[in-house]
Amino acid sequence: MSVVRDKAEPLAIAFEDDGLVPNNILPFLVYRGAVRLDPKRPEETVEDLFGVNGWGGMWRNGVYDYLHYHATVHEALGVARGRARVRFGGNRGQELEISAGDVAILPAGTGHQLVSAAKDFCVVGAYPPGSRMQITRPTPENHAKALKTIPAVRLPETDPVTGANGALVRLWRRG
Repeated sequence: MSVVRDKAEPLAIAFEDDGLVPNNILPFLVYRGAVRLDPKRPEETVEDLFGVNGWGGMWRNGVYDYLHYHATVHEALGVARGRARVRFGGNRGQELEISAGDVAILPAGTGHQLVSAAKDFCVVGAYPPGSRMQITRPTPENHAKALKTIPAVRLPETDPVTGANGALVRLWRRG
């Protein structure tokens, strides 16, 4: 039995560069309730799904409560437990509630910051192969550097939720 719900399609949101947080021309994606979590091992369910779809470098934790982005890597956040309000896209972005079974996929440069979370909130983070994660704070200097690194970040070959034929592969084609 698949852990991905049938016909899982993400919500796609484009965030504009606000002068400090570059965001990306590629859309931020969020799959709502896409993952059927094993209640006895929800973190492993998300890790297994990401791994099968070629995403690695995984970790378990929450989301930092300060505004940041990653200028050298795309990131997937799979919610294994609880729920949280996260601001995506920087200070002029959008607050979304994410909860167990949701997966958010952030193209390089997408600002994110925890606003509030349940005590049991836990996400699994993952990255496409060959990527190195760096935390970048929004400053004018970092913004200028990010505008050069973000376009060079390779597009993933697979969607972390739905694989090689997934929405990310369709929606993130450049050119």
